[in-house]
Formats: sequence, structure tokens, C-alpha cells
Amino acid sequence: MQTILTDRLGLQHPIIQAPLAGGGDTPELVAAVCEAGALGSIGATYLTPQQIVDASAAVRAKTRRPFGINLFVPERALPDDIPMGTAVARVAPFYEELGLPRPEPPSRARRDFDAQLDAALEGGASVFSFTFGMLPASARDKVKARGVTLAGTATTVDEAVALERAGVDLVVARGSEAGGHRGTFSAPANKAEIGTLALVPQVVDAVAVPVIAAGGIMDGRGIAAALMLGASGVQMGTAFVPCPETGVDPVYVERLLDAEAGDAVLTDAFSGRPMRLLRNRLVDLLDQHRAQRLAFPEQLSMTRNLRKAAATQKNPEFLSMWAGQGVALTRRVSAAELVGSLVSQARSLLSCAGARAESRQWAEKPPL
Repeated sequence: MQTILTDRLGLQHPIIQAPLAGGGDTPELVAAVCEAGALGSIGATYLTPQQIVDASAAVRAKTRRPFGINLFVPERALPDDIPMGTAVARVAPFYEELGLPRPEPPSRARRDFDAQLDAALEGGASVFSFTFGMLPASARDKVKARGVTLAGTATTVDEAVALERAGVDLVVARGSEAGGHRGTFSAPANKAEIGTLALVPQVVDAVAVPVIAAGGIMDGRGIAAALMLGASGVQMGTAFVPCPETGVDPVYVERLLDAEAGDAVLTDAFSGRPMRLLRNRLVDLLDQHRAQRLAFPEQLSMTRNLRKAAATQKNPEFLSMWAGQGVALTRRVSAAELVGSLVSQARSLLSCAGARAESRQWAEKPPL
């Protein structure tokens, strides 16, 4: 399964482990994926510059193969009329239920994106990817000057075209089935809920750069389908969450393995931006009062201590458990086993598809 992606990055397989921001993509997971011949990725948005340096060093200590790193683009300015007190009051009863003090209003301090970017580029990653908009021109130039492959996330054809015009090397076409944050930036969220099967071929036709399919891809069937649609590779997140190398809470993994497709809901009430995650009591409460939600990342910060306590108490009702609609296909295997099975199944399917296509061709036009 050699593609433009594998040739450009020196990979064995056209598979990218999606950046699992929030502690899921440990150095162990990223390195294991890389050693299996795919591209492991660090989700660095919630890390300090020093933590980014340390995480990259930890990955590099375990593998010499290419890896990627991802940041969300800088957040937009906050509106002046955020109902901070009302939003905090909505979750206060859950804090009390877990024996925690009443939550304080979240800080409005902004992360230092420029420092994060500098740290990311110092770490030796072969791919820098970004989500939630257009990368500032100065940041793009920094990445290009390092010779690092630049990848942007698109949820519509228009976004993909804009990313190509801005100079990205790869477009990640992210269908609405995907778990975690959607990444939409140029259209209303309800206008960008396009499935992977419909989105990928349209993006492939609209841009000249390689396209990576993402969203709902859980096994070799999804990989084969994406390549047949014209993608140069796939990006998979939910499939890697149950791997023992991840840093997610075991309670989360158990809920993930028991989940059905309908359990993975899309809401902007949890973090302030549209994201797909498993429904629980916290999601239901926040969704019920979404009119009082804060902007990202304050809305997400508001429940941070609650989620930490819930993890300590092994209570999945107050965790953030991102998951895509392919969640029912998750399996508990190591990262190496997962990549191996993905490749084996995809190769078999593509080989059979090629044989069938050749048979039809000869049937329609017999050889002379």
C-alpha cells in the first residue's frame, strides 16, 4: 500500500494515529505506532512548551522513525458578555456530589501558541499538523523553513481549498463521524456535518495536494475504502484509544468497548466547540444548558477538576470520553497488533478488488 504519503514521509503504511490531545497519546503509544510502520502523533495543544519538548524527546528516545505533532490554532478573542457565573453554577452540583469545593470561574489566560510552536519544531517531528482554522502566516513560514511537512484539517471542501491556497502539504479531510473536536472553521457547524464517504472524494477532486481521510475508520475495510476514494492515507483516533500504550483512564476504555455508535454524540456544550464524545451525565447536563456555555477553552476548563476527581473515583459519568461513530468496532489490542491487522485486512481487500476489476476488464474486452 505505497502512496504519496508513505513515499513522502518514509512510512511503511499509509496510516496516521490521530493526535489524542489530553494525555491519550503517550510517548509509548506514539513510538509503538511509529515502530509498526505508521505515523504516531503527539496532541500538544494542552501541553506547556517544556512538556512539548519533553514529550518529543521521550518519543525520539524510543524510535528513530518519523512522528507528527499537532496544535490547535490560536483561540479567537472572547466576547464581553460571557455568562461566567451562570455557567459555573450549572456544574456546581456535580462538584458537590463528588465532594469537591465549588468551582471557581475558569481563567481567561491564553496559551502561548508561538512558544508551543517553537517547542514543537525543536522536537524533531516530521509532520506538523494544525486544527481549527488557518495557521498564521508567520507560523506557516517557520514550519516551512524547517522542512517539516505541514498538514491542515478540513471539514468541508471550501476549507480544504483554503488550506491548499495557504500552502499546506497535506489536507486531513475529517468527516463528521470522527471523535473529538470537529475542527470546522469556515462554516457554521451544522453546515459542516459531512460524512467521510461523501467528503473525501470531493476534497480529492478539489485540491492537488495529498488527502488524508479521517472519521469513522476503524479497520482495514475503512482504509481500503478511503484509498479507493482517492485518499493517500487515513488518520485514526478512536481505534487506538483501547491500546494498552495509551494514557486514557481504564474506566473510559471499558465504557468505550461497551459503547454503540449512537452513544457517540456531537455537541458544542462540553468544550465550547463542536466535539463528538460518549454521552454521560455531564454531557447531558451541559447540553441541556448549552445556551449558557462559555467559549473554548474556558468551557472545557470549567470542568477540569471535576473530571480529574471522577477519574480518581473511577466514575465515568463525569469524564470526557471522546469517540467516533465507529466506536462499536473498537478492540483491546496493542498498537503493533492493531497496525498489523489493519494492514493485513486492507491489503487483502485491495488485492481482491484489483482482481475483480481486472476480471471485469477482460470480460468486457478479451485479450487479442
